Amino acid sequence: QVHLVESGGGLVQAGGSLRLSCAASGGTFSSYAMGWFRQAPGKEREFVATISYNGANTYYSDSVKGRFTISRDNAKNTVYLQMNSLKPEDTAVYYCASGSSSTAVRTERVGSWGQGTQVTVSS
Repeated sequence: QVHLVESGGGLVQAGGSLRLSCAASGGTFSSYAMGWFRQAPGKEREFVATISYNGANTYYSDSVKGRFTISRDNAKNTVYLQMNSLKPEDTAVYYCASGSSSTAVRTERVGSWGQGTQVTVSS
C-alpha cells in the first residue's frame, strides 16, 4: 500500500484558486491511478477527479469539470489538483486516493487514502 499525504488546502475567496498536492511514498507510484474526493460537512464523500497511471487519461465530476485540473508528476511521486474559479459549494475536506485503475478509483475501489486537507471558500 502507498502512503499518501495531502497539502495545499486553506481559506480562499470565491473566484480564487488553490492547488492541492498529494505526495506518495512506500509504493510504486507510477503504477497507480490516482484520484481526488471531497466531503463537505453533513454530506457523503464524493468523487472529484481521477488520472491514469501515466497521466494520459483524466476524468472529472460534472460539478468541477472546466474548473479543476488533475495532474501528476511520477518523478516526484506527486499528484496535484489545480482548483480555479472556486465556489462556496467547493468547501470540503479533500482526500487523495490510489487505485489499480481510473475506473476503480472513480468507483471508490481504493487501495489507500490520504488524511485529507481542508478547503474553505468564502462568499
